[in-house]
Amino acid sequence: MIECKQFETFSFKTPAFGGNEPNRLCWYFNARCRAKEWMELRVVGCHGGETPKHRTSAFVVDERLAIDAGSLTSGLDLRAQYRLQAAIISHAHLDHVRDLATIADNRCQVDCEPLIVAATKDTIQVLKKHFFNGKLWPDFSVIATKARRPTIRFQELKPEQPVELAGYQVRAVSVSHTIDASGFIVRGADAAIAYSGDTGPTDRLWELLNAEPDLKALLVEVSFPDREQKLATVSGHHTPRTLLKDLKKLRRPKDLPTLLYHIKPAFQREVEQECARLKGVNLAVTAIGDQYVL
Repeated sequence: MIECKQFETFSFKTPAFGGNEPNRLCWYFNARCRAKEWMELRVVGCHGGETPKHRTSAFVVDERLAIDAGSLTSGLDLRAQYRLQAAIISHAHLDHVRDLATIADNRCQVDCEPLIVAATKDTIQVLKKHFFNGKLWPDFSVIATKARRPTIRFQELKPEQPVELAGYQVRAVSVSHTIDASGFIVRGADAAIAYSGDTGPTDRLWELLNAEPDLKALLVEVSFPDREQKLATVSGHHTPRTLLKDLKKLRRPKDLPTLLYHIKPAFQREVEQECARLKGVNLAVTAIGDQYVL
């Protein structure tokens, strides 16, 4: 048993907005918790674009479950790549799938178990037809590792049907984007986290989150400033204004630690400033290298 402090609110070691150093923070909602009950969330990439200082979406839970794959190989060393057991993919846009190509290539050369690539039927079809198609990139679902196992293995996620992956219960939830897209609810032994995927205003995700016990954190996208609402709407993304309206669909939005990602690099400062002015919610902007213990 490990003695754990109990925080009633979300607390930070660095400012929630505008800080230059990664937030390495922890929060615990039980007075006591066992190490095996923790969920550790690592931010590998969290931006809506790429520069030398920005990486596209990729998060890792407990070093074994990846959520999206925009920057898995650009942000993880080889050992961390080999430890992954599964990657859940929210949708087929390149900034969320790109490093599936290179992580498959890296794992093919060693004795790795197949990496489970889990997504909805539509997303898997796109990956097979346009990505791992033997033309744009080799089909690593038929190329074996040194151990003569497939390098990757696709697994279909049906919306709202729980599936066991890498020791977690995962549910895909349909959200509102320009193509078929999902958010996820990932449940461990005594905690759950949620991930919005790319989305603008949506409804079903919030209904399910209101019914979810022990929800410890929400990763949610916000991409553009309010003045770019037209662009956000046509591209299926949030601005701070629309995000606030959606978060208010939660029963107690102020009680849920909400981690913002997918901000476009050109608008980083502006979006952070607008989010800092939002009331009645509990927000922090993620940064590359952040680690959260739940």
